[in-house]
Amino acid sequence: MTQLYKNFIDGAFAADATGLVDVFNPATGALLAQVPDSDESIVARAVEAARRAQPSWGRLAPIERAGYLRKISAKVRERRTELAKIIVAEQGKTQQLAQVEVDFTADYIDYMAEWARRLEGEVLTSDRSNENIFLFRKPIGVVAGILPWNFPFFLIARKLAPALITGNTIVIKPSEETPINAFEFAKLVAGTDLPKGVFNLVGGRGRSTGEALCANPNVDLITFTGSVATGSRIMQTAGRNLTRVNLELGGKAPAIVLADADLDLAAKAIYDSRVINTGQVCNCAERVYVERGAHEALVDRLAQHFKATRYGDPSVRDDLHMGPLVNQIGLDKVSALVEQAKRDGATIITGGKRADLEGFHYEPTLIVDARADMDIMRKEIFGPVLPIQVVEDLDEAIALSNDSEYGLTSSIFTSNINSAIHAARELNFGETYINREHFEAMQGFHAGRRKSGIGGADGKHGLYEFTETHVVYLQTP
Repeated sequence: MTQLYKNFIDGAFAADATGLVDVFNPATGALLAQVPDSDESIVARAVEAARRAQPSWGRLAPIERAGYLRKISAKVRERRTELAKIIVAEQGKTQQLAQVEVDFTADYIDYMAEWARRLEGEVLTSDRSNENIFLFRKPIGVVAGILPWNFPFFLIARKLAPALITGNTIVIKPSEETPINAFEFAKLVAGTDLPKGVFNLVGGRGRSTGEALCANPNVDLITFTGSVATGSRIMQTAGRNLTRVNLELGGKAPAIVLADADLDLAAKAIYDSRVINTGQVCNCAERVYVERGAHEALVDRLAQHFKATRYGDPSVRDDLHMGPLVNQIGLDKVSALVEQAKRDGATIITGGKRADLEGFHYEPTLIVDARADMDIMRKEIFGPVLPIQVVEDLDEAIALSNDSEYGLTSSIFTSNINSAIHAARELNFGETYINREHFEAMQGFHAGRRKSGIGGADGKHGLYEFTETHVVYLQTP
């Protein structure tokens, strides 16, 4: 019998739903479960529960809120193996990466809990001799967290933990592609003594449940991770109520390889940054600019990695580099971009077609003879495809890298510190990785420019995205 999940609202699982969403295994097409498709009235109940709970939650000492977060992270660790299996089944992630995601989620919750004693305001200098000016950081109120499908479990923590430690309450809507892990997370929360209404979870599609959540006037902040198109719609909807938004959107990360680079290191780091999660990561290396003198050697090394890639059903094998794409839409998009690149004159070195496997698998694909005007170099691929373009020098590589509507992550591989610093200074991206793979740290600040988003996440700066300031002028006689 198919597993049927319920929404978690005001501390209890609610049976009401206006419809159901089927959840499938992308590696096999098998039906895994059904989750609620929540309408505007159900969403409103969840937001109202969060609104009622927020004042008392916000008045708790931060260290008390941290205690609740640590109880949740402990529950995650208790079920770490089971949760990883769920992520493998519904998202197609490899077993190793799924386990990393679960463990990192628990660590991230604990990391944010540690900020309980580090939340700081400011004392500002006044122009008046008998006055003090204080800047306090306070919770915004009710947060709506709308999740993607590529790292579905970790993104719960990335939105919930900083929201709760700063005194906000939250309503989470998981992606309709990968909601099971979020409903299992709700079970973990239900097993703690977290006050009711502080955390709420509603399932549903973006066009119904997500739209209702973004349009609700009692939501004070919408934090979303996903596509540019959806982020744009969220901004339009939020604009009706002037609701704040925090958006992590797409990316088209360039990797620059200079002739003086350690090419073995560069090839491995770029490969790892391309096939991780089957290329379905916003900060993945999406395009390579290599100096002419290193082109042939780099391509040879990358081709060896791509040809050796093991892929298939990650629930069957534990030694895979990548699994399937998440759905047919993603598979069709990747296929169309590669076919267009062929027509535009690019050359396929490895792969280049859908894999002969059940599910949504695409062969790991390496492309050369790419040009700046090709869609494969300009549009986000979100799949295991890597195009390479030859450049004459670093300045050309930087110019081509910056010529993009995206601005999330970037990287450079070189043994020359001056070249590395020059690139870091000139690249117009939120992050630049030097001689390493693309993957951010929880204590950093993951933020993009241009169409890659508004605001950011992680570390101190990400934490303060969930606060608003209150300035108090205290004048004494």
